[in-house]
Amino acid sequence: MLSFVAQRVVKGVIVLLAIVVLNFFLIRLAPGDPAVVMAGEAGASDQVFVQQLREKFGLDKPLPEQLFIYVKGIATLDLGFSFRQQAPVSKLILERLPATLLLTLTAFAISLALGVLFGTFAARFAGTFLDTAITIFALIFYAMPIFWVALMGILLFSVAVDWLPSFGYETVGANLTGLAHLIDVAKHLIMPAMTLGLFFMATYTRMTRASMLEVKRLDFVKTARAKGLPDAVIQRRHVLRNALLPVVTLAGVHAGTLIGGAVITETVFAWPGIGRLMYDALLQRDYNLLLGVFVTCSVMVLIFNLITDLVYRLVDPRIEFAA
Repeated sequence: MLSFVAQRVVKGVIVLLAIVVLNFFLIRLAPGDPAVVMAGEAGASDQVFVQQLREKFGLDKPLPEQLFIYVKGIATLDLGFSFRQQAPVSKLILERLPATLLLTLTAFAISLALGVLFGTFAARFAGTFLDTAITIFALIFYAMPIFWVALMGILLFSVAVDWLPSFGYETVGANLTGLAHLIDVAKHLIMPAMTLGLFFMATYTRMTRASMLEVKRLDFVKTARAKGLPDAVIQRRHVLRNALLPVVTLAGVHAGTLIGGAVITETVFAWPGIGRLMYDALLQRDYNLLLGVFVTCSVMVLIFNLITDLVYRLVDPRIEFAA
């Protein structure tokens, strides 16, 4: 297994390097000069000051040289300097990363748990009213845009009944500690996590249902029934476990989409994560910060996919890792 992990890490580094090169040149192709923008905001847009800014931030160097300097910095965890925030990019990302991890991992857990649960019930009672109701429920949340679900959640649970806070990571100025602080964060987390999780829950529900119905027709399930095993045991130990492999695969594929959905969710709910940071960097044309967030998100996706491959072995011990 160690050789498999080492091989995946090497491939991940190559993929990450390709992503960095591609995004670096795509961002630099965007119209506008960040030095001119910064000079204009400082109220001194003369050419001498603009040139000084270019030299200060290395924008006067050829693009290949800028790329080499940036890649060299990544090797030492230096993602550059934010033009707008006037702070190291690594520092800004590390400040926001815990909030994004909390949101995405909670949303992922909600979507996977509810999706597998509803999909199991739909497959167990296939063709019944319950199956139809679950399928319609899943399709509704799959069809609705994330931002629309977020806005409806705010109108219902924050404006109409005032049960949950509508923005932020914690109550501003509350100065809570210990258990009270955890409860406050949990209240702020419920709506963003549910908004992001319900969309993916719909996909996992449909995948689990389809996979379980396919597995139920296989010979080893018929053999288990012929041996007189209880139906609950057959569903849990034989059908569900073998039906989870496509769901695990889908979870790995959804890693990038989950982070993309976090950008929308964090923006609507003013959640202080790297998704909101990326949105602000895009509006402000903060190239270094934007590229730093891209690199961080790419690393998160690569790690998530590696974990997905390792989970295969837990779901089905017959799978062997090929180095």
